Order: sequence, then structure tokens, then C-alpha cells
Amino acid sequence: MLNESVKKMLKEHMWDLATFGDGCPNVVPVAFKDVLDDGTLVVGDVFLETTLKNICENGKIAISAYDPQSLEGYQIKGTASYLSEGPVVDAFKVMVEDMFHGAVTAKGAVKIVPEKVIVATPGADNKKVL
Repeated sequence: MLNESVKKMLKEHMWDLATFGDGCPNVVPVAFKDVLDDGTLVVGDVFLETTLKNICENGKIAISAYDPQSLEGYQIKGTASYLSEGPVVDAFKVMVEDMFHGAVTAKGAVKIVPEKVIVATPGADNKKVL
């Protein structure tokens, strides 16, 4: 589902995560994220309070990522679940603690299974489902 262009975009640029709960949309930028070899997406939980509440409510999530230079972009819709332990969580803890010099840590990680990838690049392929 995630071709090499999408994977490259996701690895090189920040993401915006969108969730919905309690009748209200929520969107947050995330920098602690990764694309696993199997195409699963993961996000370190550092400050994701409302996002996690919404995921617990309905398990739905959308991601937007784009290159501000080329305007290449993608929207990914999928389902999300929470990981409180394991190698992914351990890796995020090290990454966050190193960046913030121990002042904060990752509490867990959000695991995202992509279900739909949509081109958000301006042009003929805009809105094309990959």
C-alpha cells in the first residue's frame, strides 16, 4: 500500500495526525515517527493526550505529510492502536530522552495500520487513491 515515494515522504517530513472525538476534530504535528518495514506507521507518545483519547474512542486516524519545496504530499487514513511496551516504545523513549536531555520521555507509541493512501500533490493525480 505504501509505495517508495510515500515511504520516503513519511520518513523525511513531519506529519500532522488528525483524529475525531467528542464531536470535535483534533490535529497535531508529530516529529517522533517512523515507517516500519511492513508498512505499519508508528508515532511516539510524548504529548498526545487528546489524540489518544480520540483513538480510544473510535480507533480512526488520518495523517497528512508533504514536502514544502516540491509540494508532493499524501493523506493516509487508517486505524490506530496504542502500544505501552516493546521494542518500538523502547526506541522512542531513547530518541525522546536524547533530544530533550531526559526532561521528558515517550510514554508509549501509536501503531497505525494504513487502509487508504490518497495523493495530495497538486496536479492531475490529486485525490488519486494509491
